[in-house]
Amino acid sequence: MELMEAIKSRHAVRSYTDRKIEGDVLTALREEIEACNQEYGLHIQLVTDEPEAFGGFMARYGKFSNVRNYVALIGKKGAELDETLGYCGERIAIRAQQLGLNTCWVAMSFSRGKSKCTTAHGEKLVCVLSLGYGETQGVPHKSKELSAVCKTDCAMPDWFKAGMEAALLAPTAMNQQKFFFELSGGKVLAKSTGGFYSKVDLGIVKYHFEVGAGTGNFTWA
Repeated sequence: MELMEAIKSRHAVRSYTDRKIEGDVLTALREEIEACNQEYGLHIQLVTDEPEAFGGFMARYGKFSNVRNYVALIGKKGAELDETLGYCGERIAIRAQQLGLNTCWVAMSFSRGKSKCTTAHGEKLVCVLSLGYGETQGVPHKSKELSAVCKTDCAMPDWFKAGMEAALLAPTAMNQQKFFFELSGGKVLAKSTGGFYSKVDLGIVKYHFEVGAGTGNFTWA
């Protein structure tokens, strides 16, 4: 499955089967997580066969069921941490989709105290990805019109349009899509327009934009 195919087929999934993550799938997932940790100096961790973090009231309120695996998005505290974890977390989510797994971004609907991940001094657990073989493949979310989330200083290039179409497929908090992209002087500026977990969302949508647009076609402002 190519990256864009995985982006198009990935939807939030909150209920999972009992099928374990193992073998080549587990190995490939761990390799992707380690690559992100090495490239960005993060401490992202994969936790498997652990039901307690999603065993309480908040998980049930969030309509999560049978979550036994998750990716804990952790790194050293800093101004760029949330955006970086958003970018890398979505990279991992799309890799999981390629491997036949399903995911959902989770900020509140789990117990941080019962999570089996570890945080060193100066580190922060920002959010997690629930992970596993979904009972369903989820459903697409509604998207804003392209004109509501971007503008260009010239006729819109095909690569920019493709990037924006990929960005609109990105998961965001409460599906509010509070982001805006500008193409000016050959450079792309991406910014948040507010909301909960806005910096995480910005990292997520920037990853999608890069996949859709192709990193060789532009530079970030």
